[in-house]
Amino acid sequence: MQRRFQGPPTSFIVIAVALIQVLGTVFSASHQAALRPLDPLAFMLLLAGPAALAFRTRRPAIMLPITIAVTSIYLLLGYAWGPIVLSLALSIILTAAAGLRWQAWLGAGICAAALVLMAVLAGDETGLVRASAGVAWAAILVLIGEGFRRRGERMAEYRRRREAAKQAERDEYRLTLARDIHDVVAHSLSMINVQASVALHLGTNDPEKLRPALEAIKAASKESLAEVRQLLGVLRDDAPLSPAAPPSLGRIPELVEDARRGGLQLRFENSVDPVRVGPEHLGPEHLGPAQQEAAYRIVQEALSNVRRHSGAASAVVLLELAGNALRVRIDDDGGGLRGAPAGNGLRGMRERVEALGGTLGLMPLEPGLRVEANLPLNPEQGGHPR
Repeated sequence: MQRRFQGPPTSFIVIAVALIQVLGTVFSASHQAALRPLDPLAFMLLLAGPAALAFRTRRPAIMLPITIAVTSIYLLLGYAWGPIVLSLALSIILTAAAGLRWQAWLGAGICAAALVLMAVLAGDETGLVRASAGVAWAAILVLIGEGFRRRGERMAEYRRRREAAKQAERDEYRLTLARDIHDVVAHSLSMINVQASVALHLGTNDPEKLRPALEAIKAASKESLAEVRQLLGVLRDDAPLSPAAPPSLGRIPELVEDARRGGLQLRFENSVDPVRVGPEHLGPEHLGPAQQEAAYRIVQEALSNVRRHSGAASAVVLLELAGNALRVRIDDDGGGLRGAPAGNGLRGMRERVEALGGTLGLMPLEPGLRVEANLPLNPEQGGHPR
């Protein structure tokens, strides 16, 4: 597809050139002794050239031949000299700008040859000099059109790359939302499933303890619905791309308590002060919202996997600063991966960690599985990845 120089509106060009050619020629004719006075045919020819410029976007190939023919007829009929060549010059520029290079050069060559032929037939040395200048200007007009064409191509490429970058950003943003929704739904449904099993058991054997299990189900469903509503809200066209504040290190104890209420024997070892590494801390141990949310989601997904798949009875959650990184480790005594490939949850963990420049490792234990993530402490990345 040929690139076309857009420039001003076509109607503006046509009207402006028509006014200049008609008024300029009338003024010029009043100051020269022309062989033939201006008549209706002359005015038709003066308007035909600008009218041909109206094809610059729809059929640019016919624009230059029309203006060459109109200008040639006008001059051969001996009308007064004036700005009749303006439409011809613009048609050369616009033809080259539209990507019709060979037509632009051919038209410029015809005009140059006509100028030289007229100068030779006149036998005037001054005319040859003027013809040489005309030849040079014909080439310059084509080069000007080429410049407009290349500028248009560069602008189009810039817009394409900008749109591609915006689309990539939107895709990455929605991928992040998909991971968040998966983590929230998987964790909450796992919690609800465990508590529902407990409630069924207590409803038969110990009805008096049924109420705490139902309250845990109610709390888990309410919290998960609120989070999912916030995450899905940003996918609506009329909602801003900024959900509620992301989870932080300070909310990890809630995950631990949820797991304990589900019957898992869980030990929480935390040597990290959330205040000391919070956004207001400007030292080398600063953890931005992105790192804190990643740590929260890793613990959330790991505990969900422990309850759903591993059959573990106990687990350990460890948070500590190791060098220039936050170490998040979850050990359990379950059955491990059992040779199964990593699912969406583990894949989402790895994507989160690698997006922040960290590492994620899965290590078999005897028995159980260790999930360990190392998130770099980076004061320069305090913003949210969305």
